[in-house]
Amino acid sequence: MIRPTFRAVTLFAAGVPLAFGVLLAEESYWPFVVALLFLSGFALLTDSVLMLSPGRLDIDLKIPKVLFIGETETLGVRLQAMTQRRATIEAVCDVNGLIERPSPLLAPLNAQGTAILPFPLQPKQRGTAVIERLWLRWSGPLGLVRAVHVVPIDAELSVTPNIRGVRQTAIQFSDPNAFFGIKAQRQQGEGSEFEALRDYVPGLDHRSIDWKHSARHRSLVCKEFRTERNHQIVLAFDTGHLMSEPLQGISKLDHAVNASLQLGYVSLRAGDRIGVFGFDSRVRLFSQPTGGVGTFWRLQKAASELSYSPDETNFTLGLSALAGRLNRRSLVILQTEFVDTITAELMVENIERLAARHLVLFVCLQDSTLDETVDGDPINVNAMSKSVIADEFLRERRIVMERLRRMGVHCLDVKAEQIGPEIINRYLEIKRLELI
Repeated sequence: MIRPTFRAVTLFAAGVPLAFGVLLAEESYWPFVVALLFLSGFALLTDSVLMLSPGRLDIDLKIPKVLFIGETETLGVRLQAMTQRRATIEAVCDVNGLIERPSPLLAPLNAQGTAILPFPLQPKQRGTAVIERLWLRWSGPLGLVRAVHVVPIDAELSVTPNIRGVRQTAIQFSDPNAFFGIKAQRQQGEGSEFEALRDYVPGLDHRSIDWKHSARHRSLVCKEFRTERNHQIVLAFDTGHLMSEPLQGISKLDHAVNASLQLGYVSLRAGDRIGVFGFDSRVRLFSQPTGGVGTFWRLQKAASELSYSPDETNFTLGLSALAGRLNRRSLVILQTEFVDTITAELMVENIERLAARHLVLFVCLQDSTLDETVDGDPINVNAMSKSVIADEFLRERRIVMERLRRMGVHCLDVKAEQIGPEIINRYLEIKRLELI
């Protein structure tokens, strides 16, 4: 599609009153007016002929196969002109709502007639993203006409939870002895599962001496213990509307899913069993706890099925349903969000009932904008009001966390970039203290 540019329209518009002025001044000058119109049309035609033709432009696309939440992939566009015509090409990429719209790019063709356009693709939500079309635009050498070329793409990309963090975790914990509970280990005072009896030698913990068997054998013997395995862990996700709030470009739910996949890999390698539970106004998903690193794909699939819900979270229904599905003491990692003490009242009551039988790790994400609002300069009355309100939100948040800690609930209130390591560290600490 070839159309005149703003420069051509401006020149033509400026020539119209000039032509009328010439005719009004002297009618015999009408041949000059015709010549002016002819010259304008000839300039447009010449610019069109000298311009790079869309049919002489070869386009090669390099489309990623999958997008990960929290990561930025690149759509590579390579342009190759079949002629030696020079041009500066402006490109725009159309995507659907699951991807952040890329900024327009401007790339001149080099001496070989080649240009590379890297479009960053940053997903906002899980689902199926679509790269719809590519718009290319360039002008002729005189700048009087412009070519607009539309390249339909219609490529569908799957947006999944970020497993690259899991790969990094796999490298970090590549040593099978790197974290607690990967295999049976004789560690006095560390485990609780009886392994064997052995003769006491100086240097062993005297608390491990079995006095009853020592009396029977007439020599000191001590017990050896090994680390327990096969613990049951449930990753409980609140999928209500508060978890759909964006934080650092992606939703809080996606931050929680990415961190849980990292924890899931570590705990599966440690010999524990992992299940997934999702709820908002009703139960959305429940995956029975399974063990073995080979079942990690089940965990990834279940996490991918957690959808974004606009509903209010019903903690009474959700946590009661979870408690009814658990037939043994488990570590429940509840990742949720709340606003103030009033809206958190039902949440706290139901967590208290759940914590009576199970060990609960309560995880929330900090919103850095609240701290920035509190610490910001009070430049006007509006800024002071926002600062006071933000400080009240933070105070009520601390009150809820303190109430949960007094109930025996383990709490994490961390920044988005720290959630993965913090959950893993707290899990390893719980395993070391044998709280489950």
